[in-house]
Amino acid sequence: MKTLYVSDLDGTLLRSDQRTSEYTNDTINELVDNGMIFSYATARSLITAKKVTAGINAKIPLIVYNGAFVIDNVTEEILIANYFDESISPLLDELFSKKIFPIVYAYIDGVERFSFVPELCTDGMKRFQDSRKGDIRTNSVSEADDLRKGDIFYITCIDEEEKMKPLYDKYKDRFHCVFQKDIYTNDQWLEIMPITASKSNAIRELKALLECEKVISFGDGKNDIDMFKISDECYAVQNADDELKQHATGVISSNDEDGVAHWLEKNFR
Repeated sequence: MKTLYVSDLDGTLLRSDQRTSEYTNDTINELVDNGMIFSYATARSLITAKKVTAGINAKIPLIVYNGAFVIDNVTEEILIANYFDESISPLLDELFSKKIFPIVYAYIDGVERFSFVPELCTDGMKRFQDSRKGDIRTNSVSEADDLRKGDIFYITCIDEEEKMKPLYDKYKDRFHCVFQKDIYTNDQWLEIMPITASKSNAIRELKALLECEKVISFGDGKNDIDMFKISDECYAVQNADDELKQHATGVISSNDEDGVAHWLEKNFR
């Protein structure tokens, strides 16, 4: 039986220093060389995901932007893509009317960009930008309407919880929304994607593409619940959210103890 193994990154495969350890890199590379079908699923972009997993050089498909894309790790070819349709326009209208000016990810003239209006950025958005200094996708624009340009696939709002919670409640059934605090900065984020873009949908599509019969997944946060629900087995790391643990087949060692890699090394064969 062919099994697809999928791990979340931050708080799961990555240690607290936002890197995969040498042990995790070596273990995954070796197991993939020996036939393991492995992927990771993350809210990160391809660029930042590959940066924090730099030691993983195995040929594996990558689920990025919370399932908006599945991309080949070697060729960087987009295997599966999800973009917003015309419904994005009224959503942006409402965000702007509530004085929320997000970071908008889009392909503009065939090039991936994340756009923002510097004068309208919150402190949390500025912290995000500081963490992405030198990123070739950076696109500073002069006014909010410039955020509408291109084929949009991901929206990140970093603002006050009280401002964003009503919007999450309103749109969570129309789009794929993730409303949670960033585990590194504790800033409140509202991430909005097309309804078809989710870790669970990307895993289903990848499972079919690779002709696998079974899925085993690993995670740490509430946003991994949908992934756990479609998995045959699912394991929460010790540091995971208590709610996620309730959905797990079992609990393994923490991210800082390389729990996923140890489990894979012990159980893959």
